[in-house]
Amino acid sequence: MHHLTRRATLSLAALALLPAAAFAQVPTGYPATYQAVIDAAKKEGKVTVYTPTDAVAGKPLVKEFESLYPGVKVEYMDMNSAELFNRFISETAAGTASADVVWNSAMDQGVKLAQDYALTYESPESKALPYWATYQKQAYGTTFEPLGIVYNKRLLPAGEVPRTHAEFIKLLADPKYQGKVTTYDIEKAGVGFLFLTADDQVNSALTWDVVKAMAGAGVRLQSSSSTMMERISSGEQVLGYNMITSYAHARQKKDNNIGYQLLRDHTLVMSRVAFIAKAAQHPNAARLWLDYLLSKKGQTTMSTASELPAIRTDVEGEMTASALQKELGASLRPIAIDQHLLTYLDQNKRLAFIKTWRSYVARK
Repeated sequence: MHHLTRRATLSLAALALLPAAAFAQVPTGYPATYQAVIDAAKKEGKVTVYTPTDAVAGKPLVKEFESLYPGVKVEYMDMNSAELFNRFISETAAGTASADVVWNSAMDQGVKLAQDYALTYESPESKALPYWATYQKQAYGTTFEPLGIVYNKRLLPAGEVPRTHAEFIKLLADPKYQGKVTTYDIEKAGVGFLFLTADDQVNSALTWDVVKAMAGAGVRLQSSSSTMMERISSGEQVLGYNMITSYAHARQKKDNNIGYQLLRDHTLVMSRVAFIAKAAQHPNAARLWLDYLLSKKGQTTMSTASELPAIRTDVEGEMTASALQKELGASLRPIAIDQHLLTYLDQNKRLAFIKTWRSYVARK
């Protein structure tokens, strides 16, 4: 027994001397040449990620990635989307160290940055993505996050929760909801602007009817989803419109006040956009990170530990595109990662849209 133990110890010691790269296997189905990418990434030693996806959601992904690729560290920089946009552009212009990978929830900014600054890279995982989630072999959708109504379960009876936009409009006509609805201030929140313009493209007349109804109910405008969530939880507000329901899904596990509803007539779906920077200082490590985010393994961790719904339809579970498609089918309207996202980056079009919105929504 003593000899066996000693032999096992020696074997472990020998294993410890093997290069870490020996543990990093080329993923199944990838070309054999991918080993060169893994080896080069190990020499680079790290990948820098700029993202508005908070560190709590990022942590399980970073941990798994670093265990898959020993010797490649992830520098995960969590910042809001406006800071990300300005910082990445100014650092790139100055030629100083910046992000290797940008992973952005502001989809329009994601596509704009990708168009100007992305490395063209066809991920081996791209075939598993829906057609609307890839942009010119440069930018990739990584999540499938439906928007909907978040509400306070103590203050809005289950039978009154609106299930369509028309029911939402009808509910807001009730005086007891005066001052009790919240949504994004589209002048201050980039995602709020994006969501409302996407709504407008699905059904313009209905969108403005919703805006009018919210304005009539004395809507309270906020610049962040976290503020809206807090106010709904406390009961200061009863319900919020066009909110990211993956946040509500995660929150309701520890907060009995929070509920959410996906609207049956149409439900918008957002996706966090990832791309590799053309000027990446660690381009091989960046390829590993992007491919991991899109892989079945990464997507499974994303939909469970990170509580961000997976975009791949071969990932099962409640927080996945596959489960949502079974539940809502054709009423799901993903915001496509394409040229249309650049429409309102034109200042004139943007200001005209805001002017129309402002004509209904009284400033508080």
